[in-house]
Amino acid sequence: MRGSLVIVAFFALGVAIGALHLAENLWLTGVSYYVLCALIFFVGVGIGSDTGTLRSLGSLNRRLFTLPLLTIAGTLAGSAVAALVLPYTAAECMAVGSGMAYYSLSSVLITEYSGADLGVVALLANVMRELLALLLAPLLALKVNPLAPIAAGGATTADTTLPIITRASGSAYVPLSIAHGFATDFSVPFLVTLFSSL
Repeated sequence: MRGSLVIVAFFALGVAIGALHLAENLWLTGVSYYVLCALIFFVGVGIGSDTGTLRSLGSLNRRLFTLPLLTIAGTLAGSAVAALVLPYTAAECMAVGSGMAYYSLSSVLITEYSGADLGVVALLANVMRELLALLLAPLLALKVNPLAPIAAGGATTADTTLPIITRASGSAYVPLSIAHGFATDFSVPFLVTLFSSL
């Protein structure tokens, strides 16, 4: 959770710098796309170098691989319903929901397609999803199902929410949590781009 708070603090610092017009003439204004590319590169390096994790995925029950599909379907359905009460279209809400808590990627993509206003909404919504998954994982595992914290975590279940999921659901769910994180992570650029272009 500390890592998430640090990210929120940096976001707030960025908002303050932007609001005070301190970055208008700096190289910072056009660098977000390249930082994002570097981030995706390093995520790929991390996945490729962790052969133990990749091997453990082979031991999973194949039926459990439907969990990422159900997470994606549930997130998109919930996002479409949210459009009934929010001042955004269903496509915009589904683009935001498609971030699956991967705020660094989804907010940049949505900003490029739909503007900074919706990009900020995407950032805040996806940061909130990660924070809620971190805070509520023990309750979800106890009161709902051990799979519930994994579904709630979206794309973060292979990294930031993995430790709390391990504690809440048990170490037996670690391979599934990692596979879920990879699958939902992979879906983000495609779904965000799809719904942003509608």
